[in-house]
Amino acid sequence: MAETNTLEDLKTVMAGGGAAAADGTPAAAAEDVVLREPKIDELGRSYATGKRKNSIARVWIKPGSGKITINGRDQEVYFARPVLRLIIRQPFEVADRVDQYDVIATVKGGGLSGQAGAVKHGISKALNLYEPALRAPLKAAGFLTRDSRVVERKKYGKAKARKSFQFSKR
Repeated sequence: MAETNTLEDLKTVMAGGGAAAADGTPAAAAEDVVLREPKIDELGRSYATGKRKNSIARVWIKPGSGKITINGRDQEVYFARPVLRLIIRQPFEVADRVDQYDVIATVKGGGLSGQAGAVKHGISKALNLYEPALRAPLKAAGFLTRDSRVVERKKYGKAKARKSFQFSKR
């Protein structure tokens, strides 16, 4: 590695100077971005596991009309609240793939809010495996990161995790 002693040397290093391709473009710009190989099974599906709070969702996606099935039931039946259905649709809206994939999910554990978050996480990961080019928008939206927030445990001598019993001076 060449030494950088002056500000001009630093500018050339930061601009990708030093090694250049034959056509004069910097070496870093000459390389193409390498995308991962799509992971698609013999049935044309991608599988991923999503997690949120105490919920775990197993999600399969395949090209289709946009039908979402959760635990054998339609999404409108399983997630009756519109907010939960909106949460599930978010990865498709960010990736600009609304109504292009069918989703089959099995989810267990936790409540409905955690289950919706787990399905969203699973859909995002499965979309990333099916179309690796979608990684950038999904990652920028924060959908590929597992939300690690969980309920704090109850401590002894306390009413709940942090709430104390009423203090009596006398």
